[in-house]
Amino acid sequence: MKFSVFQLSRRGGREKNEDRMGYSYTRDAGLFALADGMGGHPDGEVAAQIALQTLSALFQREARPRLAAPASFLAASLMGAHHQIIRYASERGLLDTPRTTLVAALAQGGELHWMHCGDSRLYVVRDGQLLLRTRDHSYSEAQANAGMATEGINRNVLFTCLGSTVRPMFDVAGPLRLLEGDRVLLCSDGLWGSLADELIVSTLGTLPVAKAVPTLVDAALQAAGEHSDNVTVLAIEWESPADAAFEHSGFTETQILSDEVFASTIQAGAYDPLLDDLDDEAIERSIAEINAAIQRTAMNRR
Repeated sequence: MKFSVFQLSRRGGREKNEDRMGYSYTRDAGLFALADGMGGHPDGEVAAQIALQTLSALFQREARPRLAAPASFLAASLMGAHHQIIRYASERGLLDTPRTTLVAALAQGGELHWMHCGDSRLYVVRDGQLLLRTRDHSYSEAQANAGMATEGINRNVLFTCLGSTVRPMFDVAGPLRLLEGDRVLLCSDGLWGSLADELIVSTLGTLPVAKAVPTLVDAALQAAGEHSDNVTVLAIEWESPADAAFEHSGFTETQILSDEVFASTIQAGAYDPLLDDLDDEAIERSIAEINAAIQRTAMNRR
């Protein structure tokens, strides 16, 4: 795999930022995920963190170095995250459960698979045009898709999420064959709730992801003003195998990695629900090995 990735999260006019994002990769597969902890329930940021840590832990276990069935993995990992959030609430005797949305993309074998639950979105832009975006699990989106009026319907009201007392509804889609220059964007509703899809697509389609992401985040915060929601965005540009791709900022090449190497920006922490024996030092060693290998490759190509 060859790709560029950039991620950014900014707190808006909220007491705290309950969004979480990150990515993990091996030589042959990459997992990119974003979760938006839901206000109105306790520990939304914990629910978001648990969701990402569960996905990353399962990805580390099963991507050796690729997944046997990407779509099945996405569905199983989403349900695993849901159950870990329920477990967290049960162990602490919470009267209400933490809840979160979740959107994730999986790149493997030059193809993209994705899944989502709630209203955190995925966009795919090709040649400056919107190729696809996920449809929110909200009453307003359901009304719009049915051709019905959405006036008076709160766009923030969802009919499913992770951590609820009922089994979450979710969508798994793909595969989509990735082409050189394709851009994939994951975001919380703090972005798309303030900016039109046309602006998101045009910005992502014309700027490198390292510039498009901060441009979009700043625009969303400015448009929403002092009552802005938190804005979190992760974007990937799928690269060409040409040598010119190495000139891109933030470029990552994974072909040079050995089978056992795993790296992740999703760090295990106080809320790690799944792997009590997860070795953070081993992950750090893997990241160091990756960085060293990338540097050696870049020097050899000069």
